[in-house]
Amino acid sequence: MDTNQPTDQPIVTPTTVTPSPAIMKTKMPSTVAFAVGILLFFMPFSEIKCGGSTIMSKSGLSYALGSDWKSSGALGSEGMGELTSKTKKEKEGMAQPLAIAAMVLGILGLGLCFSNVRSAFSGGVVAGALAAGSLIGLMFEVKKWFNNGLAKDALDKVSEGGNGFGEMGDVKPALAFSSWFYIAIIAFLAAAFFCYKRMSGNKSS
Repeated sequence: MDTNQPTDQPIVTPTTVTPSPAIMKTKMPSTVAFAVGILLFFMPFSEIKCGGSTIMSKSGLSYALGSDWKSSGALGSEGMGELTSKTKKEKEGMAQPLAIAAMVLGILGLGLCFSNVRSAFSGGVVAGALAAGSLIGLMFEVKKWFNNGLAKDALDKVSEGGNGFGEMGDVKPALAFSSWFYIAIIAFLAAAFFCYKRMSGNKSS
């Protein structure tokens, strides 16, 4: 009789490992995106350039506060005084309310990121999208203000026998929006996207 009977091997039950939540399901991406968008308001959003040199600039916070353009002093005192007078004469349409809206929506979206309620996720989507839309609206308002102001002043100068406002010699001032401004728009759109992914991820889980 064979005494070397095979022993039964113990049955190993695999341990169930609970996967950590995907990064898109967490508050981190949307929180960082909203924070970046808000912090960029301290950077120059728009610039008035003459001959490739920035002569005046305005930050997002300055738009929200209704502050004047910041002069770099690159022009002579006479030319700078004329340009400064133009920028102070009339505010940039609806730029200030739009800047305030973008900031408030960004701060609201940032606050909603810390909530785990599903309605907060959808609120973050709306806040991010509207904040980006407000900045785009601000851009159009400032461009309209600048172009209309230059055209009107040029006509006045021509009627007086001059060569048109803002032409420092043969160089005409131009309005440009900085890369910080466009990054702020992208940051708010990214925040809205991350909130949407977080909402979708929590729905499927």
